[in-house]
Amino acid sequence: MSQVSIADKADWLNDKHLKRLLEALSSDGEEARVAGGAVRNALIGEPVADIDVATTTLPDETVRRARAAGFKAVPTGIDHGTITVVASGKGYEVTTLRADVETDGRHAKVSFGRDWKADAERRDFTINALYATADGTVIDLVGGIADIEARQLRFIGDAEKRIREDYLRILRFFRFFAWYGAGRPDAEGLKACARLKEGLDQLSAERVWSELKKLLSAPDPSRALLWMRQAGVLSRVLPESEKWGIDAIHGLVAAERDLGWPAQALLRLEAIVPPDAARMKVLAERLRFSTDEGNRLQRWALAPAIEMKTTEGTLAKTLYLGDRQSIVDRLKLSLASARVRVAMDGNAALTDAGGYARLLGFAEKWEKPVFPIKGADISALGVPPGPKFGTLLKNLEGEWIGKGFKPDRGALLERAAEMLAD
Repeated sequence: MSQVSIADKADWLNDKHLKRLLEALSSDGEEARVAGGAVRNALIGEPVADIDVATTTLPDETVRRARAAGFKAVPTGIDHGTITVVASGKGYEVTTLRADVETDGRHAKVSFGRDWKADAERRDFTINALYATADGTVIDLVGGIADIEARQLRFIGDAEKRIREDYLRILRFFRFFAWYGAGRPDAEGLKACARLKEGLDQLSAERVWSELKKLLSAPDPSRALLWMRQAGVLSRVLPESEKWGIDAIHGLVAAERDLGWPAQALLRLEAIVPPDAARMKVLAERLRFSTDEGNRLQRWALAPAIEMKTTEGTLAKTLYLGDRQSIVDRLKLSLASARVRVAMDGNAALTDAGGYARLLGFAEKWEKPVFPIKGADISALGVPPGPKFGTLLKNLEGEWIGKGFKPDRGALLERAAEMLAD
């Protein structure tokens, strides 16, 4: 067992609510420690979003002590030993030390205990099985500190056994590698993921998409996606990427970094799947995308490809008639691809890159003009509701778009009168 301290790296350890919670759970022979991702991220120097606590107290005792200390305690996963303790709107997941009694690749039956090493050894990866006491001392029972220093992601114990306990760990292997790994993935872990990839079929769509989205949100997921493809995992959960390729990801990540674009999981997904509306509809339904996510993917697939030589006037018409987000997505992917060609071919692709950069800048700043004619204006001309009414309004708007949105209301009303006379 090795020990270091995160006291000078983790300001959150000084949070009065966390200190009071750890104190409440660490009296009369019991003990509580911060566990998992918060400790890992403090050691790496990454931001900490959620703070989880492991404790020797049984769930009912956790609830009693938390409430006695003035906290709200919600039994969110009491069968598995987890209580959510809420203080000033912030939640802490507090879980009793446990060991797996029975697993089926998705769910586990657990028994509660007091053995910190047994609790650590039931977790997935060494870097996620670290604990920190209230004073910041890190307790490492599985070699996680050394793996963090080497930027190596390694299953605890036998990789195949860990995966058979929960097949989601295959996707978590690549997700954590994308965020924290370097070089090649652990060979034994990679081989186990490849051998057991059929187990992914047991997982719910929501769990699969949640992991993929987190992986695609990593600073640079390109290496992880490459190894997922090599292991046959990517095509198992994302068959749409097969025969299409993931090569565009690297260029997109470079463009995001160089041009200050925010990393967007959906844009990165669009970079590795074909713009086929029918297949994207199936993908969104299969992985249970949210309505907004499914709509964005579908609209991107339906959006027209924008040529580099497109004029701003033509692009404005396309933007008015289409969906700006999907067109911006198309232009970003085209610009990222052109920048890759510049790096490979030198000046030969500079014109393309410059053209797409110009169009993207225009699209991002463009504001949709408001058609100045309303239905009441057509009614005032004596046109009753019906097909003629709708056709006149549509033709009038078409001419307005064709003339660059320039005719004002007066000119359009005159044109409407001419159309009626004709």
